Amino acid sequence: MTLNPFNMGYSIQRIPMKNVTEVTIFVLKGFTDSVELQIIFFFLFLAIYLFTLMGNLGLVALVIGDFRLHNPMYYFLSVLSSVDACFSSIITPNMLTDFMSKNNIISFPGCAAQMFFAVTFGTTECFLLAAMAYDRYVAIYNPLLCSVSMSPRVYVPLIIASYVAGILNATVHTVATFSLSFCGSNEIRHFFCDIPPLLAISCSDTHTNQLLLFLFVGSIEISTILLVLVSYGFILVAILKMQSAEGRQKVFSTCGSHLTGVTIYHGTILFMYVRPSSSYALEHDMILSIFYTTVIPMLNPVIYSLRNKDVKEAIKRVFEKKLVY
Repeated sequence: MTLNPFNMGYSIQRIPMKNVTEVTIFVLKGFTDSVELQIIFFFLFLAIYLFTLMGNLGLVALVIGDFRLHNPMYYFLSVLSSVDACFSSIITPNMLTDFMSKNNIISFPGCAAQMFFAVTFGTTECFLLAAMAYDRYVAIYNPLLCSVSMSPRVYVPLIIASYVAGILNATVHTVATFSLSFCGSNEIRHFFCDIPPLLAISCSDTHTNQLLLFLFVGSIEISTILLVLVSYGFILVAILKMQSAEGRQKVFSTCGSHLTGVTIYHGTILFMYVRPSSSYALEHDMILSIFYTTVIPMLNPVIYSLRNKDVKEAIKRVFEKKLVY
């Protein structure tokens, strides 16, 4: 048993290839074997999932339906909400089923598909948050040229590029992971098919996979966080030059929600992957994964609604129309 050299926190066991059978199904061990706790978790995560869908899909409908929100910032926000809804839907329904099932079985192709889509949407969100920071920089630092600098020819390719980056990253890791041999235990000590716990039960040499994971996660985090920091650096300069207190307040209103979302999202990812091996514990990793895959998608519509004046006014107009009719 050896420690992962890239601080992913999982022990890798090597199993001799002789007299073993290739794994065709996996068993997701989840959080607990206690029936009482499983029932509690079922209703808790069902409530979180329903709130996530209503919040994110409601935000998408709000942006589409209110012409006052038809600008790049809210287009990015609607795409982010759709990504969050999809991300949560890849993980939570299967987890809810497992709470009510005794087997918790997932097929080999099903596990690969779950990993692929989870990595795709997780990576896409990283790049979308960076693109949103750039959009805020353009709108605040040079508002007169905003319509030109952030025209559909610019923001549409940025959205597409975010998805392409997510798909490419997911393809690399899914192919690399499921090219390995799984010939020993088929029990995944997690609640979904994540990369590190799958590497932990493989009987192949996983050093290349660990290197790929370390390099890709590091590159994506560094590049997207750097773009966010540079964008907000220019935004801070623009704020300091503003004479109007009302203008500063509007900037804080539009940027505060995004910066909060970025901090929570990237903070969770960094804490998951960039920490000493000695501080690792399986329970902690699953708690962080829950936060990353289910709680953050639920929080985003709340963050962007409560801290954004335009969104709050759009919601108010919707309720006023309903009262009239």
